[in-house]
Formats: sequence, structure tokens, C-alpha cells
Amino acid sequence: MGNQKLKQINTAGFILKPNDPDIKPLYERIKAEFEARGISVLLAERSAKVIGEAGLPFETMCERSDFLVSLGGDGTLLSLVRRSYGFHKPVLGINAGNLGFLADITIDDVDNFLEQLFAGVYRIDDRMMIEGCIRTKEGNEKKFFAFNDVVITRPVISKMAKINASIDGDRFNTYRGDGLIVSTPTGSTAYNLAVGGPMVYPLTKAFILTPISAHSLTQRPLVVPAEMTIELDSPDEKVIAMIDGQDDYVMHEGDVLIIKGAVEGAKLLHRKERNYFSVLREKLKWGDEN
Repeated sequence: MGNQKLKQINTAGFILKPNDPDIKPLYERIKAEFEARGISVLLAERSAKVIGEAGLPFETMCERSDFLVSLGGDGTLLSLVRRSYGFHKPVLGINAGNLGFLADITIDDVDNFLEQLFAGVYRIDDRMMIEGCIRTKEGNEKKFFAFNDVVITRPVISKMAKINASIDGDRFNTYRGDGLIVSTPTGSTAYNLAVGGPMVYPLTKAFILTPISAHSLTQRPLVVPAEMTIELDSPDEKVIAMIDGQDDYVMHEGDVLIIKGAVEGAKLLHRKERNYFSVLREKLKWGDEN
């Protein structure tokens, strides 16, 4: 955990849970709390349109903000982290959703958190990001960044995917089944967890490779250092590469999916006292008698 601090706390840029006009009163309440402490609030135009207000282009909002805020659930925060990655601004998640592994500040916590923010009692966690590209057999490249995971999977439910995997140029496995997840530690509590992969402490620097419904009992999840380069390809006519469950690309035979750890991580703003294991216990109901 680093000791990074915000250089200034003058302006916050907001995005809201998409397609939810009912979030307007929550946003107005939080905006008032920010402004009462002297923090100017900017709203991205896509979010502004949903609640009938004026907003700024997303890039302009990021440039003018000292930090960014997502008001919604983990999906809203995930989208903000990915879209704002090139600006390298810390991101705060205010939870107006249901689960909240990432967005851990509740609506009722906001005023207290702002008090702690000005007192310097907070953390900026550096979370590993994936830097990847899809290189076609013609040599063209489509680059991307991912916060949670990259999934390579079959295009239709009736077909099995065959996925060849190499690490640092050496072929080490061929996965046969519904697909393969390459997850960051942050993403280990997402799709990776749902298919039986391990949970990894989020400040760890590592990749988690987890097969989806493998057609062999010998295939198991694998954790490797983030310094390694993973290459995935398929002899199938077509497979699908999904980035954070939000973007997808069609891959054909001869195309290669290349995955590396990004040089710079994503920055998440958290309460100083936030404890990852307490979050797991709360969200996963560990220790409950029932």
C-alpha cells in the first residue's frame, strides 16, 4: 500500500449509474455535500443527459478534475476506471448498487469520508491493470486496457472452444471447454470467482488463469506473476474475446490475444480503515450460521 495523496481537492468529476433517472436525488444530495466543503462538481454529459442536466464531454471532465467519482455499483466504477485510465486520476466509488466489492462508500458515509479526505485520512490503492492487444494474422493490432479480466470464449453455446496458451513465448497448455478467464487480483472476485477460481488479495501483482467448464479434470486455475506475457490463440474458426464484460472482439484462426501487466495501475480512493477481509466476510456471508 502506497502513501500517495491528492495534490489538491478542488474539483470532482462524476459519472452516474447508467440509464437510472431515479439516481438524480442521490446525486443532488451528494453534490450538495461536496459543494458545502468547497469541492466543485463536474458531471459527464452522458450521465447528465439521463437526469436532465447539462454536462461536460467525458475527456474534458477528467482533465479538469482532481479526482473522479462513480455513483452506482461496481459496474459503474469499472467503466469509469477503464475510460479514465489514460488520465491517471484517482477514482472514488460511492455505492448506490447492491454488492460493492469496489464501490465501498455508502451514501450515508459521504460526509464523513469528505471530512477524512481533507484531514488526509484516506488511502489511494494502486490496482493492477491489464494492457492487451489482439494481433490479427494480417498484422493489425487492436489495443485495450482491462481492470477486471479478459475472457476468451466460444461464440455459440453448442460449440466447445479450443484455446492454446503460451507464457513468455513457451506453449504450456491447450484449454478445451467453454473458455478461459485471465483475471487481475481485483477481478478475482468477479467472473473468476463464479467459475471456481481463487480469490487473490487485490494489491497483489499477478494473473489468474481460470478455465471455464473445462472438458478435463486435470485443468485447474493457475496464478502467475504479472511480469509474464500471456498469449492466447485458437485454431477455431471464431472465438470471442471479452474485455471486462463490457467490450467484445471476434478472433479468427491466426489471431493472437496478447496480455501483459500495464506499467501503471489504476488508483482507487478508499477509507483509511477499509479492510479487504472484512469486505469479503460481509459480502460473502462468511461465518454466518445460516
